[in-house]
Amino acid sequence: MAKFSAKPDELAKIRYAPPETEWMETPVEFREHMFCHAAKPKDLETVEFPNAHEWSSKDEDWKLPANWEQTILQGMKDLLGKYRSFQLFMDICVRCGACADKCHFFIGSGDPKNMPVLRAELLRSVYRGNFTLAGKILRKLAGARELTVSVLKEWWYYFYQCTECRRCSVFCPYGIDTAEITMMGRELTNMIGLQLGWIGGPVANCYMKGNHLGLEPHTIKSSIEFFLDDIESITGIKIEPTFNRKGAEILFVTPSGDLFANPGTYTAMGYLMLFHELGLDYTWSTYASEGGNFGFFTSNEMAKRLNSKIYAEAKRLGVKWVLGGECGHMWRVINQYMDTWNGPADFMEVPKSPITGTVFDNAKSTKMVHIAEFTADLIKHNKLKLDPRRNDHLKVTFHDSCNTSRGMGLLEEPRYVIKSVCSHFYEMPENTIREKTFCCGSGTGLNASENMELRMRGGFPRANAVKYVHERHGVNMLANVCAIDRATLSASMDYWVPGVGVAGVHELVGNALIMKGEKERTQDLRLEPLPGKEGSE
Repeated sequence: MAKFSAKPDELAKIRYAPPETEWMETPVEFREHMFCHAAKPKDLETVEFPNAHEWSSKDEDWKLPANWEQTILQGMKDLLGKYRSFQLFMDICVRCGACADKCHFFIGSGDPKNMPVLRAELLRSVYRGNFTLAGKILRKLAGARELTVSVLKEWWYYFYQCTECRRCSVFCPYGIDTAEITMMGRELTNMIGLQLGWIGGPVANCYMKGNHLGLEPHTIKSSIEFFLDDIESITGIKIEPTFNRKGAEILFVTPSGDLFANPGTYTAMGYLMLFHELGLDYTWSTYASEGGNFGFFTSNEMAKRLNSKIYAEAKRLGVKWVLGGECGHMWRVINQYMDTWNGPADFMEVPKSPITGTVFDNAKSTKMVHIAEFTADLIKHNKLKLDPRRNDHLKVTFHDSCNTSRGMGLLEEPRYVIKSVCSHFYEMPENTIREKTFCCGSGTGLNASENMELRMRGGFPRANAVKYVHERHGVNMLANVCAIDRATLSASMDYWVPGVGVAGVHELVGNALIMKGEKERTQDLRLEPLPGKEGSE
C-alpha cells in the first residue's frame, strides 16, 4: 500500500452530488487508505472467535467459510431475538434523512453510504429480504435484497467507516441508535472471521495480559517509573505509588494508552501528582491494567468478558471503590452496560471521596467514579492549590469525547476543571460540542496507520471547529478526556490545523498543581519552559 500523501486542500474538495446509479446498483469500491488490515487468525483463536482464517480485504477472494450465508442469517435471527432494540431499529426507520448530514464520515467523504440512514439500510435490506413478509414477496420493491459476497463486502467496508459515536442518534426523531446497528453488523461479520487487526490484536492482548498493548506487569511499572523520574526532575518531589496492594481504599484504572504513548503519558503524570498531593490511599493494578474495552467493537459478549477483569481485580484486592481515568468508550461501557453485564458490585461501597466527603450517588451501582468528577469535586471544595498562570502559554478549547458526552452526560465537570487550571479557555461552535460533539474520526478500532485517508476525512468536521477557534482566538491546545482522542486527534490536528496540540485534562491539572515541598517550577510536564521561565534552564 502506497504512503498516504493527499494534501489537506485536496481532501477538503468533497463532492456531495448523488451517484449516477441507485445505491443497490452502486458496487463498493475498496480504495487505498480507506480501510484497515485483517486480523491475524491467532488473535481470533486466542479469544475463541469462530472461523479464524488468513484473508486480505484487498483480495477478490476472502476465503469465506462454507455456508457463510447461513451462519450470518442464523446469527441475525439470534440477535433479533436477543436484542429487542435491534428488532425495533430494523422496523421503525422511515428514512426521513434527519441523520443524513450528521455523520462525520459523510461530511468528510460525501459518500451517500456513509449517511447513517443508508449505512443502516445496507443491513436492513437483507433483514427485509429474509425476515419480513413484504420483503420476501415484493423483494426490491420493499427495499429487500439477497445476501451476496458483494453485499457482505459492502457491509464490512462501511460498518468500519462508523465509529459508533451516536451523533446521528441525537437528531433521530425516532431515537434509533445507529451505533447499535453498526455493532450488530460487526458482530455478524465477526461470526465468519472478518475482523480488523487493530481490534482483534488489542482484544487478544487484553484477554491474555489485561491491557490492549499486551504490556507485562514489569513493563507497566517501568513505564510509570519513567514518569516519576520526570516528575521529580520538574518538582523535586519523589512519588512512590503502589501496585497490586491489597487493602487499599481505591483501585485506579486508566487506559493503557496513558501508560505508553504521548500525549497520554503526560495525563498519567498528572494523575500521579494529584494522588500524591492528596495522600490518596489507592493502588494501580498491573493485571486489570486497561480501562478501555475493544471487545465493545466486536460483540457484547466479548466486551462483557473483558470488562469483568476490573471487578475481579477490585474483589481480589479488597478495595472499597474504583476510580477511573480519562477514557471514552471505557465510560460508555461502565455507564450503560457494566452493571447489566457484571454487576451489581455489592462487594464494594458506594464511592465517597476521602478528601471532601462527597458521596457519588451516580456511581451507587457500578462503584466507579470518573476522574473528572473526582477532581471537579476537589476544586469545588478548595482542596487543591492551583496556579493557572502556569498554563498561560496555552489557549485551550475542549473536545467532548463522544462516549463521555452522549453516553454518560459528562459535560460540565471537565470544563470546570479546565477553567480552574487555565486562564484562557474558548468554546468551539455550539453545534459541535456537548451532546452534538463531533467525533475524533478514528475511534472503535479505526486508529490504524493504513486507513489514514479515512481518519483524516472522519476528523475533518472536528478539525474544522478547532480551526475556527484557532483562527479567531489563537487556540493552540485541544483538551479532552479520552485516550483514543489523545492519540488520534494529534494526527488530525497536525494535518488539518497545524500548531494546535492535544492534551488530557489532567496534564493541565498537573501543570497548575502547587505541591507541598516542591521546588521552583520552571518546566511543564512536557519539560518545556513555563511562561516567564524561558531562561531558567
